[in-house]
Amino acid sequence: MGPGRRRDEVRPWFKKKRVLIPAAVVAFVVIGGAIAGGSDTEDKNDQTVTASDAANESEPTTEAAEAPVEAAPPAPPEPELTRSQENARDAAENYLDLTAFSRSGLIKQLEFEGYSTEDATFGVDTVNPDWNEQAVKSAENYLELTPFSRSGLIDQLTFEGFTPEQATYGVDQNGL
Repeated sequence: MGPGRRRDEVRPWFKKKRVLIPAAVVAFVVIGGAIAGGSDTEDKNDQTVTASDAANESEPTTEAAEAPVEAAPPAPPEPELTRSQENARDAAENYLDLTAFSRSGLIKQLEFEGYSTEDATFGVDTVNPDWNEQAVKSAENYLELTPFSRSGLIDQLTFEGFTPEQATYGVDQNGL
């Protein structure tokens, strides 16, 4: 560097191209886009990546259309069921097809059939019916057999294992 000269006046040409080449590429892309039919009705999904986009790749975009779509993570694999768990689940489904049960009543029925408490609970919880609906069906079954007062039917349903809320719902839905 000579005396009296500023540093950027002496900069060699190959260092200046770092600024000139990207600017020329951006200008070329903008001009090329305008010539190729820069109509406003053009489909916005057909966008090309410009040099300025590539240079600003680390900057987050604000447009949702430009944001990369991430694939949903794969669902965790289903746990392996034991034969007893599968049978308990199937038995719970079969019992519910025949008549209404409370959760605890169905677990007790499966235990009576010889399933362990763990397998019976697993089977019932896997089926997981609408317990309010089961209370409605159970109340209906009792009312078909014999007359009940409102409080008597609520007591009977809670004795069968329904929660007080489920029993009251079941009785309410049957008009008592």
